[in-house]
Amino acid sequence: MSNKVHIIESVQKSLGGTKADAERAVNAVIDSLKAHIKKSKIVQLVGFGTFKVVTRKARTGINPQTKKPIKIKASKAVKFTTGKDLKGRL
Repeated sequence: MSNKVHIIESVQKSLGGTKADAERAVNAVIDSLKAHIKKSKIVQLVGFGTFKVVTRKARTGINPQTKKPIKIKASKAVKFTTGKDLKGRL
């Protein structure tokens, strides 16, 4: 499993420079993705995948501790669908 630290190290190796520069680059991309997803609801990165805001309907769930039904409010979530190139590399 990789995390943000691994991605930063990979970017640093790829681009050279300092770890701080690589971290700023990774953070800039992540912040930009967040802003664009919030603004336009869909962000498509050709070959990588698509981020899309979806609305989850209100539903009834079960509390695992008490086994009693609970109401779960409607909410929004981000769905990721892999692109053709990424699927091919898996």
